[in-house]
Amino acid sequence: MNHLFRAALAVGLLGTGTAFAADHNEATGTKADHIADIDDVYTWHKNDGKVVVIVTFGGPGADPVGTLGALDADVIYGVHIDTNADSVADKDVWVRFGEDTMGAWGVQFTGIPGGDAVTEGAVQTTLDAGAGLSAAAGVYDDPFFFDFQGLGDTLTTAALSFDSSRDSFAGKNVNAFVFEMDATAVGATSFKLWATSGRK
Repeated sequence: MNHLFRAALAVGLLGTGTAFAADHNEATGTKADHIADIDDVYTWHKNDGKVVVIVTFGGPGADPVGTLGALDADVIYGVHIDTNADSVADKDVWVRFGEDTMGAWGVQFTGIPGGDAVTEGAVQTTLDAGAGLSAAAGVYDDPFFFDFQGLGDTLTTAALSFDSSRDSFAGKNVNAFVFEMDATAVGATSFKLWATSGRK
């Protein structure tokens, strides 16, 4: 496989809150393959022993929120988990999309820790991933928050001008997939997690 490699790093600590990585200013080559471009990675530990992972990609889009954005069956997304701090993945979750003859899109997850070997179904649907876990994919309102106007004003005036009520990403679409994994099945109380994309 000839990989267009994009990665975002998040460090998950099961005893703490949320970790995330953001990536919104791309090189020309990456921008040319919009749907394979990873935007953000979010992960957090829930009180019920589950770890949630969200990866956004291909955004933000201009379509109305809730409108399915472009997907590509030739792109595969990976979430890689390093449980022993050697920067080598010990577990991998693979996500890919496919379109049926009627034009309906589906998603497939493989390797969710603690879940079924394969979880698949329609996009914009909560899927049963086995053992009380769930997974989903589709298009959502971009959760990333940033005030671009505040950044511009700060650079112009040299005075901090950010406004927490002003979100430049509000109402913008982003493609995403989300899944829960069992914290025990991850195999470590702390871990490194990153996401990649590749194209055939």
